[in-house]
Amino acid sequence: GTGADNDLYINQAIVFIEDAIQYRSINHRVDSKSLGLYRWYYSRTCQWILGLTITVILALAFIEKPSSLTITSDVRYRLPAWNPPCGLTESIELLCFLVFAIDVSVKSYLIGWEEFWKNKWLMAYILTLIVSLTDWIVSLSFFCAEDLRIRRILRPFFLLQNSSMMKKTLKSINSTLPEMASVVLLLAVHLSLFTMFAMLLFARTKDGQQDKEWVAYFRNLPDALTSLLVLLTTANNPDVMIPAYSKNRAYSIFFILFTVLGNLFLMHLLTAIIYNQFRGYLLKSVQSSLFRRRLGIRAAFEVLSSLKETPANSQQSYVSAGALLQVLQKAEMDSRCRQAIIRSLKICSCDQLSAAQFQKLFEELDKDAIKQHPPTPEYQSHFMQKMQFVFGHPYFGYLGNVVALANIVSICVVLVMDADKQPSERDDFFLGAINCFFILYYVLEMLLKIIAMGLKRYLSYPSNRFDGLLTVILLVLEIATFAVYGFPHPGWRPEFMGLLSLWDMVRLVNMFIVFRFLRIIPNMKFMALVVTTLLDLVKNLRAFAGILVVVFYAFAITGIMLFKGAVVPVGNTRLNFFLIIFLSQTSFYIKKEIVLYFKEKCDFMALFGHFQAEIIYCLLYLLSVNLICRWAKIYFVAWWLISSVIWVNLFIALLLENFIHKWDRRCHREPVSDIEYQRTVELMFRDVLEEPTEEELMEKLHQHPHLQLCR
Repeated sequence: GTGADNDLYINQAIVFIEDAIQYRSINHRVDSKSLGLYRWYYSRTCQWILGLTITVILALAFIEKPSSLTITSDVRYRLPAWNPPCGLTESIELLCFLVFAIDVSVKSYLIGWEEFWKNKWLMAYILTLIVSLTDWIVSLSFFCAEDLRIRRILRPFFLLQNSSMMKKTLKSINSTLPEMASVVLLLAVHLSLFTMFAMLLFARTKDGQQDKEWVAYFRNLPDALTSLLVLLTTANNPDVMIPAYSKNRAYSIFFILFTVLGNLFLMHLLTAIIYNQFRGYLLKSVQSSLFRRRLGIRAAFEVLSSLKETPANSQQSYVSAGALLQVLQKAEMDSRCRQAIIRSLKICSCDQLSAAQFQKLFEELDKDAIKQHPPTPEYQSHFMQKMQFVFGHPYFGYLGNVVALANIVSICVVLVMDADKQPSERDDFFLGAINCFFILYYVLEMLLKIIAMGLKRYLSYPSNRFDGLLTVILLVLEIATFAVYGFPHPGWRPEFMGLLSLWDMVRLVNMFIVFRFLRIIPNMKFMALVVTTLLDLVKNLRAFAGILVVVFYAFAITGIMLFKGAVVPVGNTRLNFFLIIFLSQTSFYIKKEIVLYFKEKCDFMALFGHFQAEIIYCLLYLLSVNLICRWAKIYFVAWWLISSVIWVNLFIALLLENFIHKWDRRCHREPVSDIEYQRTVELMFRDVLEEPTEEELMEKLHQHPHLQLCR
């Protein structure tokens, strides 16, 4: 019937608008039941459950054998880790697999069989699930005693496939790889040539006492290549050239040339290429996102124009304002955008909307999110108005910054004076009295600002929320200190009471005071620009952080499987005997390096036995003493290339893009004190994006596998 058809068109328009808001594809089923299932699947509850499931399955690596549930990673003091019984983590895994199976089934059904075969991510999703379930069955059949668990390496895929932005980022990285490969090849040529030069320069001589450089770093081709590769990262600089430099100062020219050409030219050339190429591919990705948004809005217009209440017109289609209002009230969207569109619709005062007018209304989705601060309270009392003027003036904030600086300086002076004193000789009176005075000022400043600005306006500024929270914490800590240890007085050194000693309480207060000094950032124009750039990266570039988690997770799990048991704890007598023999045959510089690593980083042995341990210390040790196969260097070189060379340069490229974008906007527009602009990745490129034409949109809509348009 007509009513049922109208309800279907309204529901289709609601879903298409929601797809446009989230940059989702509209190529899915559009019948009544499928639309209900689609909205349920993309509801906050379902997406929250899916995100929680991904978090749980990734977090299993911390408690699975070998477990990381120990307070310390030092093998000398670490208690035996708790290893879960067989079947516990496997049961949690099975529940996660069931959620993923439901997820992939719903996705496959919603897009249809024809679209499923075009979607490589969904097919990879199913294949990953099948392999993981097979490995899970094998694990149970061995009573969880097997060493190789393939499904652990595959877990990051569940995080990767769940984010459309991460997929686009990965696609952009993949497209940038050919250009990266050319520079990496140039780096390899640079490394190879200097390796040959090094082997010729530092060849073995008849005088064994003069061969320290050859013995330590250039004994053979793999060692020479490894030494220069590590020098490219500056990890062994200047140690690698000290033996040669001690023999002849002229040898330093070789190492200087290698470092200048490799680090200053080639590595920065790689950064420039990645910035240029990746920005182009990311721009294409954002352009496709804009096309999806425009396509979703146009699809909503087309289905709404099919409503029976809409007057037919052979030349042009129209949508009634009432139907649009009905869609806006039911669609899941930001209240700011909804109110802005409704406001624009009332200003337009049109009963019937054309396609161009309809599309123009939804341009509110592309605008900066503007946060306007509440107005200041209006006081009737002349005295309160004077107070409001004085304590609401920027100069009062500058005075607070000066006081905070004086607090920091006073803490530094006291710490320098007490640096060499024994705990029993230290008098905490001065530091306690200073803290008491300044904290009272901070509380008074906060209260006066709240009176001048009003509570709502005060809390609307992030800098005030930061300042106020730390002030309240400092006040609570100071009250707790006085309650436990009494008021400061000369010779204030009471016995330990409560959870923390007096010195610990004073240190904690001082750390919060130092942290509070960051309040000066909003008052410094260029520093604020840098900080807001970093905050925008944290908020808007979650896809890059997600891929970084995927890379770290995959390498950590691979390292556990490859090198578990390769390094024996320090207490092993056979290892100690081996080290004594080894150290007796090596040069002074190698001995010194190994002894220092044993002394300062005695927990390096835990790397491949535990998920949380650090890679770099074990890397340096393993490459120095050759405890494992030389082929293991491939693993570490791959790690360095992906995490440091490629990914760090990608992050620098995006940091530059975000910073340049903010700098240009600051130069072309004066900031308004009561308005805050919040940008997203898509809006960073908004000025250079091209709007799709009507012909392109209609052609794409006619190719929709499940939507039949009337025209």
